[in-house]
Amino acid sequence: QVQLEESGGGVVQAGDSLRLSCLASGRTSDANAMAWFRQAPGKAREVVATISWSGSKTYYVDSVKGRFTISRDNVKKTYYLQMNSLKPEDTAIYYCAADRRLEVGVQAAQYSYWGRGIQVTVSS
Repeated sequence: QVQLEESGGGVVQAGDSLRLSCLASGRTSDANAMAWFRQAPGKAREVVATISWSGSKTYYVDSVKGRFTISRDNVKKTYYLQMNSLKPEDTAIYYCAADRRLEVGVQAAQYSYWGRGIQVTVSS
């Protein structure tokens, strides 16, 4: 089993930046494909960004391209989501997710391990 714990959320104003962190513990050798998802009130959970184990392959949903950056430090077992130029529509609970597969995916069902989520609120 892999345990994931997010940190770094909070309340910010539009245009501000936040960096989310996700610390993996347990059987971290199973945390290969990794992703950040988010869920806003009344909306379905959506993928925000994904990253391969090596970090060489990344994916971003169109709404965050150019503003968010996903990265990982496999030595520290920590994964990051740098969020710049935040907008009110970025307000959501953000979840980190991981799976033992090497191939990254954009569907929630493709990830076996999930953090509890952390709130990000962007005020206008």
